[in-house]
Amino acid sequence: MKELPVMDNSLDKTFDTYAAKFKALSDQKRLHIMHLLTKNGSTCVCDLVELIGMPQSKLSYHLKILLDANLIEKETKGTWGFYKLNEKEVNHLLSSELCCLFVPSC
Repeated sequence: MKELPVMDNSLDKTFDTYAAKFKALSDQKRLHIMHLLTKNGSTCVCDLVELIGMPQSKLSYHLKILLDANLIEKETKGTWGFYKLNEKEVNHLLSSELCCLFVPSC
């Protein structure tokens, strides 16, 4: 009987983190939001509603997923929320840390 390899539980948290990020990126509307934030920088939610052409309630749903994945950041100014891309986190997705999970020679 062949023994199964032991799962490295220390990697579970890393896998969970990246799974959430890539799940957040797997939606075309969220990619569109991120693209707009890349082009425009910090943007008021009121402007995003018009730029993306969806009701604020649906937009808020997508923004929350991106916020939870730490792919965007929010700053509140008065009653409005301003969103911007979390460039450090987005750049981190292509980091050597992620590559080392899949490249044996790393």
